[in-house]
Amino acid sequence: MNPADRTKKRLTPAQTEALQWTAGWTAEEFERLVFEGKPRVAVFDCDGTLWGGDAGYGFMAWSLEQGLVSRSTNDWVDSRYRDYLAGNVSEAAMCGEMVQMYAGLRDSELRDAAARYVEEFVRGHVFAEMTALVEKMQQAGVDIWAVSSTNRWVIAEGLRDFGITDEHILAAEVRVKDGNITDEIVDVPTDEAKAVALKRMGLTAPDAVFGNSIHDLAMLEMARYAFPVNPSPALKEAAAKRGWGYFRPLAAKGVEAAVGGE
Repeated sequence: MNPADRTKKRLTPAQTEALQWTAGWTAEEFERLVFEGKPRVAVFDCDGTLWGGDAGYGFMAWSLEQGLVSRSTNDWVDSRYRDYLAGNVSEAAMCGEMVQMYAGLRDSELRDAAARYVEEFVRGHVFAEMTALVEKMQQAGVDIWAVSSTNRWVIAEGLRDFGITDEHILAAEVRVKDGNITDEIVDVPTDEAKAVALKRMGLTAPDAVFGNSIHDLAMLEMARYAFPVNPSPALKEAAAKRGWGYFRPLAAKGVEAAVGGE
């Protein structure tokens, strides 16, 4: 008997099944696991979890191309984002500045811009399996929340088709006064701040949490059941250390194969 077989002999059936799932759950296994936990409260990240891509960065780049902000703001944001990619600006700071950059504009203007952006660049990349899962959970009476470090304008519009109300959305946002956008940060839920934002709403131990990035780890760890979806390499590694499986939607697998990624 080789060492691998001896290891399997020592595992319980449940542990063996969990070990097999480190290669990724099928859609059927994923859905079964979610509902076996009998969730009453579920929390979803958005970019990369409910739909493909980074709508936060995408909207920022698109809004710059559309001329929504001044040239000086454009140049400043471009410089800051380069510093962020170089590791000189934190995730929280960058996400906050990606909302503050719209200070001085009308809130209605950004809502309209977000609607145009989501229609053109987000809705076509929604993961069908996640849409179906959220719908089934809602039908089962599960209380659904969404948490994202992307700006609230885009997230609220992107979640419209999911039926997740504004009151259940925690996203990056600045204060709006008399219809005008200010640079006063209200919240930037990323990393540990996602868990903090949920606790602030009284959600100290959600039954199920879904996320794709290492920036979702803190809120995944507070859940009764953690469900990495389309995990980044860093989250996949963290999930393996914690004995979590993961699910990769079919559309994400296609992207993964095309780019030669994991």
